[in-house]
Amino acid sequence: MTTRFIFITGGVVSSLGKGLASAALGAVLQARGFSVRMRKMDPYLNIDPGTMSPTQHGEVYVTDDGAETDLDLGHYERFTGVASRQSDNVTAGRIYKTVLERERHGDYLGGTVQVIPHVTDAIKEFITGDLSDEDFALIEIGGTVGDIESLPFLEAIRQLGNELGPERAMFVHLTLLPYIATAGELKTKPTQHSVKELLSLGIQPDLLLCRSEHPIPESERRKIALFCNVRREAVIAAYDAPSIYDVPINYHDEGLDVEVCRHFGLGCEKEPDLTRWTTIAGRLRQPEGDVTIAVVGKYTTLLDSYKSLAEALTHGGIANNVRVKLKWLDSQVFETADNSYLLEDVHGVLVPGGFGERGAEGKMAAAKFAREKNVPYFGICFGMQMAVIEAARNLAGIPGAGSTEFGNPEAKVVGLMTEWMRGNEIQVRKSGDDLGGTMRLGAYPCILKPGSRARAIYGDAQTIQERHRHRYEVNNAYIGPLEARGLVFSGMSPDGLLPEIVEIPDHPWFVGVQFHPELKSKPFEPHPLFTSFIGAAVEQSRLV
Repeated sequence: MTTRFIFITGGVVSSLGKGLASAALGAVLQARGFSVRMRKMDPYLNIDPGTMSPTQHGEVYVTDDGAETDLDLGHYERFTGVASRQSDNVTAGRIYKTVLERERHGDYLGGTVQVIPHVTDAIKEFITGDLSDEDFALIEIGGTVGDIESLPFLEAIRQLGNELGPERAMFVHLTLLPYIATAGELKTKPTQHSVKELLSLGIQPDLLLCRSEHPIPESERRKIALFCNVRREAVIAAYDAPSIYDVPINYHDEGLDVEVCRHFGLGCEKEPDLTRWTTIAGRLRQPEGDVTIAVVGKYTTLLDSYKSLAEALTHGGIANNVRVKLKWLDSQVFETADNSYLLEDVHGVLVPGGFGERGAEGKMAAAKFAREKNVPYFGICFGMQMAVIEAARNLAGIPGAGSTEFGNPEAKVVGLMTEWMRGNEIQVRKSGDDLGGTMRLGAYPCILKPGSRARAIYGDAQTIQERHRHRYEVNNAYIGPLEARGLVFSGMSPDGLLPEIVEIPDHPWFVGVQFHPELKSKPFEPHPLFTSFIGAAVEQSRLV
């Protein structure tokens, strides 16, 4: 195997953007013709983020093979187009679980199980395993240098750096240069201390990415290089950008890709092809108009809960050459009073996924508003279920319609599905199963109804593959009564048991999907559903 490894760490404070920096570096390396693989090592003890609150950790990103992963894998896919897999995200919890299972199995032959070498060896196995001889593997280490949780991961990459040598290993450290307004200057001391902390763990960074809101003077770059023992050219500015899709261009302008190539002894005379990024950045800077989309959700206190969704809406805007303005609304505001006036000025309503009863009635109220006022409506996962329940109550005359998720076993329009087909295998779950990993997860096929809006949106494709993450399903026993009142089930699972897409044909644009199309949208390949939805919003803006 000749894959080169780039290890990305972070210092000073969290939320500096290691995931975005890793994704942008991967994109620039691709623009130079290299193949890349992106990976994230998370130091928390959860097996995966599947049971973590979105308001604490952000969205859970789901891969085709059904892994529940960190949201940074969404950045990786959006920037590189390389589909992530189960092996591309590992947590400390999964590492320790692997080691303890081996110990119980007797794999350590009676030896004392320790962090070194057993835990660090397991981490190295995850880092180097399941590769296909890609040119580069970019490995992001979660957390901040100095966190106790990340120590085994940092020790593992230190060992790998020694084993692989500088010909195949590089250490990139992302740090912060804070600006002290009263002094009128940038301060390098936090970066110096962060690198010192990394050095104390045996890792000498080869390149520094310095986050800054202000230009970094040449004198400060030389000072950082001197105190941190790196070449002056290896001090790369990471400035705030108008959009995240400007970052690959900015990094190239700063010489990041040239320094990486120099480290590995690769030729870098030829300029990378950044055409796709300049095109995207240009469209974002000079759109032909604006549309406003209301996102009626329940996790709006932390917008990272809907990271992929927000980006997919931006991608839909890129496809239609318009700027998409998002109006974030807590769904509960529609439950305490008639606050429908909050939706009067929008050109589209989107109700995203979620879990639990809180805010559900508000989501149904938003769906009802969009249906009755002929405003484009897009329901995703839970948002589709709420649209179906709303239609069951107000169109099909089923007053008790609801979801068994809310504790009422008689409200069966949406219920817990216990068996379904995946390929040639029967998937089974029970109501009392553990929450972690028991959902319908990953890519599943969907058959589209001829002549439907959904089929037209997908370019007349008969079968599509989309990613799922949910426990409850729309009950297909209600298809007849609902279709009789105008709600068409235009997408079904191949066995005909699971409704996947609903739509209202005589509405300007009313579509609900059980899956999460936002997970597959990319700036250079916007998802067709978001392209069509924003297109409908553009038409709506011309009517207002």
